[in-house]
Amino acid sequence: MKLVFAGTPEVAVPALDALLASGRHEVAAVVTRPDAPAGRGRRLAASPVAERAEEAGIEVLKPATPRDPGFLERLTEIAPDCCPVVAYGALLPKAALGIPARGWVNLHFSLLPAWRGAAPVQHAVMAGDEITGAATFLIEEGLDSGPVYGTVTEAVRPTDTSGDLLTRLALAGAGLLAATMDGIEDGTLTAVPQPADGVSLAPKVTVEDARLDWSAPALRVDRVVRGCTPAPGAWTTFRGERLKIVQAAPVPELTGLAPGQLSAGKNNVYVGTGSYAVELLWVQPQGKKPMRAADWARGVRIAAGESVGA
Repeated sequence: MKLVFAGTPEVAVPALDALLASGRHEVAAVVTRPDAPAGRGRRLAASPVAERAEEAGIEVLKPATPRDPGFLERLTEIAPDCCPVVAYGALLPKAALGIPARGWVNLHFSLLPAWRGAAPVQHAVMAGDEITGAATFLIEEGLDSGPVYGTVTEAVRPTDTSGDLLTRLALAGAGLLAATMDGIEDGTLTAVPQPADGVSLAPKVTVEDARLDWSAPALRVDRVVRGCTPAPGAWTTFRGERLKIVQAAPVPELTGLAPGQLSAGKNNVYVGTGSYAVELLWVQPQGKKPMRAADWARGVRIAAGESVGA
């Protein structure tokens, strides 16, 4: 098939690579978000997908919006058979959905209908899911509601951050997307409607969502830290300034600390929760680089009875 691939961040690159390597389909062009400010200098930079496409000598389309008439005209000229999508980052209008003969097929990082929305991996980790996965589905006008072509499953490990899990899903999902294109082309795959039961939503995780509630049980605190890593980053406050919690671990055997209460030893820093304590392993004070929590505690000289999140 002639394909136009739509994607933007680094997590979409493995899928593009899989399609380029398949040898069975032609990736005629790539659609990605416009160049955006990046780095400390905030200079405009192309998306990871755009960079990879340019390396491969593929035409790159960067419409400000997929409703742009010029973009729709160019897509019509290319006349793709199918448009595979991975984390493109913009809603596709009805006018675009009707252009490829076999539609737009999205690789979504959950087992639909669970976790429809922008942040399925983060929500799976924060909810304590033990199994998640990825699915390919035919895009409709509804939110991730189209019929499903295929799935792969992935165990959520006890120490997984959303970044860890997303890296594995991106690789497994790349193979799934390539196989889905093959199955659509040769007629061996039929999309199956999603069940009406089991729908859950995964909206974008905001900075406020990532604020830690120390009155919650330790397992909840741990899940929020892991689910919000690397972005937007779990955080609390200490002496009136924001303190990012980069890595923590539950300590079931340590009880007796009030929620938010700090206890610092020579090599360990603990915080009380609504159940047992968690150990802070890595933190990032406001305006500084990440550091070991024990080094941070020595620098600030935590006083007896001092707390975070007050």
